[in-house]
Amino acid sequence: MEKTHIPTKDSIEKKWYVVDATNQRLGRLASEIAIILRGKNKPTYTPHMDTGDFVIVVNAEKVMVTGRKRDQKLYRRHSGRPGGMKTETFAELQARIPERIIEKAVKGMLPKNSLGRQLFKKLKVYTGQTHPHEAQQPQELTIKTIPGG
Repeated sequence: MEKTHIPTKDSIEKKWYVVDATNQRLGRLASEIAIILRGKNKPTYTPHMDTGDFVIVVNAEKVMVTGRKRDQKLYRRHSGRPGGMKTETFAELQARIPERIIEKAVKGMLPKNSLGRQLFKKLKVYTGQTHPHEAQQPQELTIKTIPGG
């Protein structure tokens, strides 16, 4: 009788990766990061378990979008009060909090449940080249997207 192999928590190997967002397209970068966070690139992938790796994104302020999305793409947030909707464009949010752009793009590609919230905690996004995770000895990961123009 053959049984489906379910990996145990001890058998899942967690790695750390560093991704440079310089001149990367936002959507293509976010989808690759979501695959790594979810663990879909591993043979031990199990849909209901956290089998993915940690991802550190540096140079978040240098991520690119194509076309007129820089001025037309809107990011919305709500205070919860009547009339509390705030909107800002991609360019305004990139000038204010560039990390949030990548975080929102990746979060939208993760499951909308407790597993997705757990996976999102493994994403670390920073502006600039430095990050505080040198002790984890992260590996450089090159994501092959279409280079920005």
